[in-house]
Amino acid sequence: MLKLTLCLVAAVLLAVLLLELRQQRLELDHQANLLHNQIESQQAKLWSQQLQIAVYTAPNAISKTVGERDLKLVPQSPTHVGPSNWMDVGGAPAAEQPTD
Repeated sequence: MLKLTLCLVAAVLLAVLLLELRQQRLELDHQANLLHNQIESQQAKLWSQQLQIAVYTAPNAISKTVGERDLKLVPQSPTHVGPSNWMDVGGAPAAEQPTD
């Protein structure tokens, strides 16, 4: 009789522990799902912001903005002062060329 009682108490104790572990697992799964949803919403917000940046910085949008505001902008182009190749001695100034 004592052995049967001990077995029943051990079985009930194991069942309670298993139920507690199952409850903890369900709570952790719920928290993980909440975090996943937060990550997805933040990622969607980031993608929306990236799209807005791409729309506002598109070349046609920039040219439209410049045209509407009547800005006197001049496109910058590199001024070509010296030779394009530093080894090119043909483009050296006359003062540096040897005379005969």
